[in-house]
Amino acid sequence: MSLSRFIQRALSEWMRGKGPQSEIVISSRVRIARNLAGMPFPMLATSSQSADVVRRVEEVLRQGDVHPALKGAEMIRMDDLSELEKRVLVEKHLISPQLAEESRYGAVVLSENEAVSIMINEEDHLRIQCLFPGFQPQEAWKLADELDDWFENRLSYAFNEKKGYLTSCPTNVGTGIRASVMVHLPALAMIQQLNRLFPAITQVGLAVRGIYGEGSEALGNLYQVSNQVTLGQREEEIIDKLQGVVRQMIQHEQNARTRLKETSLTQLEDRVHRSFGILSTARVISSKEAMERLSDLRLGIDMGLLTGISANVMNELMVMTQPGFLQQYAHMRLDADERDIRRAVLIRERLSAEEG
Repeated sequence: MSLSRFIQRALSEWMRGKGPQSEIVISSRVRIARNLAGMPFPMLATSSQSADVVRRVEEVLRQGDVHPALKGAEMIRMDDLSELEKRVLVEKHLISPQLAEESRYGAVVLSENEAVSIMINEEDHLRIQCLFPGFQPQEAWKLADELDDWFENRLSYAFNEKKGYLTSCPTNVGTGIRASVMVHLPALAMIQQLNRLFPAITQVGLAVRGIYGEGSEALGNLYQVSNQVTLGQREEEIIDKLQGVVRQMIQHEQNARTRLKETSLTQLEDRVHRSFGILSTARVISSKEAMERLSDLRLGIDMGLLTGISANVMNELMVMTQPGFLQQYAHMRLDADERDIRRAVLIRERLSAEEG
């Protein structure tokens, strides 16, 4: 398969789309956790009970009045996927590592443009996720809320008048909402301000995590900022707080970029062009180094230090250079050394295509 066809078939809309503030905000996501009334939570359910949850969701999707965002959607059972295929879905942020690794009776419903993914029998019976490019948490929330209402009109949710929506994890009880924004903060990292910024964010009830959420490593100066509290706050309050904090982060990053341009322009240009040179010519490159160099590349593009290259290159390559994608593109299993070689080849091909 040619690289262009692979990209067209492999990438979700959030990787290719250009949303508001996309020079700093990569994507916005809202996820809603729900459970069905009268059914044990997934961790306690039997195989037949878990299969019944999948069946009930599938029946709802077959009805004629399907929500417009789910027209053409496909349900995929985890048992029907190879380990490699599951890994690719994780790398595209369409399913969680937990659903891929632990949920034997799990499934996912994917919309045609993959802006909507609904995990079934992960930690909860339903996890409705909407993923938008750029800084669009309000838009992601609006669609997730519509889908939640649509399902609630057809399925009976586990709900308590005092506690709200009931979930497997106590931290999700209440609204069951997790809103997150993925941000690219290379300038703040360069001037060593992140250690001052992140504690201030946690003090207002938000969490800062790596690119795959809780427990994941931050690579390429990419971070997920999300709410921690779901009980005692309205959904709109959660979204508004997240938006307000992220706006401040955007301003801090913009100020840091201006400072670098005013005080260290030559050093910044050198760093950007060195990374571009390495990415364009390297024959072997690790995942960690690739992400660091791609972060420099994206910063150079956004600041006008590199021209003729699409800013979406980083969005694409940060996913395409992950282990699952590399092996899917190669059509074979690859060990770590082979992946480092293939990663370098893929990056060179992609950058060459941009120059062409």
